[in-house]
Amino acid sequence: MNNRLLVIEDNEQNMYLMRFLLEKHGFSVIAAEDGETGVALALQCDPLAILLDIQLPRMNGYAVAAELRKHRCLDGVPVIAVTSYAMLGDREQILAAGTTGYIEKPINPDTFIAEIRHYLPENLETANE
Repeated sequence: MNNRLLVIEDNEQNMYLMRFLLEKHGFSVIAAEDGETGVALALQCDPLAILLDIQLPRMNGYAVAAELRKHRCLDGVPVIAVTSYAMLGDREQILAAGTTGYIEKPINPDTFIAEIRHYLPENLETANE
């Protein structure tokens, strides 16, 4: 079963923490440090879901989400914003850009996996439960 998650995140520490938590729960992580690379990888790797930072170099997360949504092969793939943008209206703007969901940074290691699973198919089983 596909357990690949694409994480588009330019901050090494955030990437390390997300990768650690996701792999501990049986997910395979494919990493991209910028939006352009993330879009290219999304089209190649058939991800189960995409975790997307909004503050990215060159191509911000809003543009990445819009670009991902142009591709029919990604129609059923949840795009989950993982961002520190938490001001009034940010959530709505992020969702309007084409994301499926929203998780605030700093992430809570105790709830992060459950938050991700909320957007995944119910029948998904991963290792290390």
